[in-house]
Amino acid sequence: FLMIRRPPRSTLFPYTTLFRSTGGTRLNNTLYWDVIRFFNEIKKGLQKCSESEISAIAFDSWGVDFGLIDKNNHLLENPVHYRDKRTDGMMEECFKKLSREEVFERTGIQFMQINTLYQLLWMRINQPYLLKSADCLLPIAALFSYFFSGEKAAEFTLATTTQCYDPRKNRWSGEILERLDIPCNIMPRIVNPGTVIGKLLPSISCELGISQIPLIATASHDTAAAVAAVPAEVDNWAFLSSGTWSLMGCEIGSPLINQEVLKNNFTNEGGVNNTFRFLKNIMGLWLVQECRRSWESHGAKLPYSALTKEAEKAKAFLCFIDPEDITFLKPGIMPEKIQNYCRKTNQKVPSDRGSILRCVMESLVFKYRQVLEKLEEMRQRKIDVLHIVGGGIQNKLLCQLTANATKKHIIAGPVEATATGNILVQAIATGELSSVKQAREIVRNSFELTKYEPEQTDIWEEAYGRYKNHKSKT
Repeated sequence: FLMIRRPPRSTLFPYTTLFRSTGGTRLNNTLYWDVIRFFNEIKKGLQKCSESEISAIAFDSWGVDFGLIDKNNHLLENPVHYRDKRTDGMMEECFKKLSREEVFERTGIQFMQINTLYQLLWMRINQPYLLKSADCLLPIAALFSYFFSGEKAAEFTLATTTQCYDPRKNRWSGEILERLDIPCNIMPRIVNPGTVIGKLLPSISCELGISQIPLIATASHDTAAAVAAVPAEVDNWAFLSSGTWSLMGCEIGSPLINQEVLKNNFTNEGGVNNTFRFLKNIMGLWLVQECRRSWESHGAKLPYSALTKEAEKAKAFLCFIDPEDITFLKPGIMPEKIQNYCRKTNQKVPSDRGSILRCVMESLVFKYRQVLEKLEEMRQRKIDVLHIVGGGIQNKLLCQLTANATKKHIIAGPVEATATGNILVQAIATGELSSVKQAREIVRNSFELTKYEPEQTDIWEEAYGRYKNHKSKT
């Protein structure tokens, strides 16, 4: 999630991704992010680039997780991973003091137990001493910006994901935090994407043998960065950021907060260029990743390409799961979870890798269709083109199944959308690009984009009806 810029001006690229974090570390039954290791790896990456001209660096990360800094500028503990069990039941605890409607009215954010708000509520109940010792809360990308610059600031796109931010008042929601007895004073200042927030600390500059280069608050939420790199040309488009999570939505000029949005559990997250990302978080390729991890734990070596071929050969529409079911949120033996779900819903149970993965993929693309239909309904606007970006586009079968299920024109690419968007926002911040529109034109001219058209729509229409009804078979 660290980017560097390397001129000359005559070309936007090459730029480089130095480091990307993967997974958590379990200690005493708590799942943490090993941010000290990440920090050290990032420094190694920077040192390898020390002979190059580095113009700026910027961090982006996943949302909701955070680190707490005390008044002596020390990290109080390693950030806890959002998939840790500690937030179980915290939404219900919150609703004892604040109604679901009031929380949504003030934040416009989708309800997920992983949200920062519920992590903070857990700490207030179980670790109040940490909150009392804290001087500043920093979302993950902001935490690394602080490690390298000493500046404490949360960038807008990342701040909005916390469910602690009021998009109408453009500030942290003191009303929400105070009602839950969470200290408001620990929330950091908020800056816009593309803000130069400081320079590399002298100590790190000296250690690595590089200059005190500027540090930019890019579009610090990974999906916000990915959406900045969507190569859209027309107005009637939606995006699907396909990776561990699937995030599907569209850009809007102001937050859409009403009862219908609340009912459908959509979210309003900050975007670049004074926009909001009106979207829904959907469980994504995490399901496939966890299945692969489980199978490989028995000694098998299973490249994703081989697994995709197995899924392609498997029988279509054997069974379905609801990707958003809470069963699938946490790590575990995912193939067994999927099989148990099918038993519980009185469906045929997939018995091999191919049929399990086929079930996951078909269920995902039908969930995409449901979300697109709700998106069109709430915005009263038809969507013709779905842009898929991120690592998921490497799965060509999944892209074609998405076209079949949604009956939309699909444009897939770029793969490294988050890295690309991070770079583009840096380029806008430093004046090398004039606008997001120009940035998207560069993406169209710099990457190979693949188009997919719907196939066998009648068969898929019938199967979609079965998917919508599968949970009623209990």
